[in-house]
Amino acid sequence: MQYIDVQQNIDSAPLSLFHYKVLFWCFLIIVIDGYDIAIAGAALPSIMSDMGVTAATAGFMASSAMFGMMFGAISGGILSEKIGRVKTIVICVFIFSLFTALAGFSHDPVTFSILRFIAGLGIGGVLPNIIAQMTEFSPKKLRSFLTTLMFSGYAVGGILAALIGKQFIAQFGWQIVFFVAAAPLVTIPFLLKFMPESISYLMKKDSDHEIKNTLKHINPAIDMHPEAKITKLEVSASTAAPVTRLFQDGRGLSTLMFWVAYFTGLFMMYALSTWLTKLMSMSGYSLGSALSFVVALNVGAVIGANLGGWLADKFNIKWVLVVMYALGSIFLYGMTFKLSTELLYVLIACVGACTTGAQLIAYAYTGQFYPGDIRSTGIGAASSVGRLGAICAPLIIGYIVMLNLPLEQNFMVIAMAGIVGAVALAFINHHKSANQ
Repeated sequence: MQYIDVQQNIDSAPLSLFHYKVLFWCFLIIVIDGYDIAIAGAALPSIMSDMGVTAATAGFMASSAMFGMMFGAISGGILSEKIGRVKTIVICVFIFSLFTALAGFSHDPVTFSILRFIAGLGIGGVLPNIIAQMTEFSPKKLRSFLTTLMFSGYAVGGILAALIGKQFIAQFGWQIVFFVAAAPLVTIPFLLKFMPESISYLMKKDSDHEIKNTLKHINPAIDMHPEAKITKLEVSASTAAPVTRLFQDGRGLSTLMFWVAYFTGLFMMYALSTWLTKLMSMSGYSLGSALSFVVALNVGAVIGANLGGWLADKFNIKWVLVVMYALGSIFLYGMTFKLSTELLYVLIACVGACTTGAQLIAYAYTGQFYPGDIRSTGIGAASSVGRLGAICAPLIIGYIVMLNLPLEQNFMVIAMAGIVGAVALAFINHHKSANQ
């Protein structure tokens, strides 16, 4: 009797058309997700002017989506284990595309905040599932690189938001960047048809036939007898609640440290994505120039995510992350000095590489750390706790802006978060990683 080791075949498979298809769809969804997150920051100065709100109120409006993402991140991971990863991803894309577009019709802070909260449920829910999807299907030797390459789509979405905002907000108003968010609804039928279902979910359904078909697509050269038996893939018979399993088998401290790192990493990301445009406008730059700094931030994030992902596959991903978080703090501290415009662009790109770029690699690390059957839950729980940092960031920076304190104070607060995150990452027990 032939036995097929699913995990071994996935780990050792050469790159094939299947991997590129998974990468394409995951990348596209992350671009959409990144766009939906970034547009609030791109439109914030215009929203404040149009609605006549203070910086503190604007910070709360920006945080409303983060509240939704906090709940969506944990529920999205759990839902995928009930109905499958593909259906969960499609539901999330529908929610965040529709309600982000509807936010463009709002005329007051309350309506805007409610719609952004609902959109945040979808934005947060899709993240753990996309990460788990890319992690599960990637060959082991390229797992970090492919996951961070996929996640660099987040920064591409941020670039699109800044470019569309720079081109059209002055002419058509801030609403235009929200209306564009409805376009991804057309991708839903294609996702249902072309996105492969998670093998760990198929294992729970005992769908051996579907698993064999997927393996043949992953590696067409595989020699598989029709009667071959499938060895189970990291599926536990435990009846414990998924979240409690994150603290079992010696993973407790590491789980807490991931949560701290996510809190600080997302704090840095959303402080910058929400307030950088406004902060640069306050420094005397026009709206168009301020949005150009957002482009530089996200270009740096793309470079940092991909270079960091490559280094993570060559070296220890944990220590690559520790160094990136620490460098992010140093570069943010550099923002407190008077610099030429050209040097400022370079420095902001470096900040993007070591804040947003580093957080994208942290998602990849989390996906590798947990076993397959609790991978979505592990990423979702860390993302959910981390959203507290994303929620705090717009509020805290908005409060500092309202106090009219020196702009340097904003960058110092963000830089401190990077130091805390680096220390937390250093305490993760890498030997407990499922990717070891």
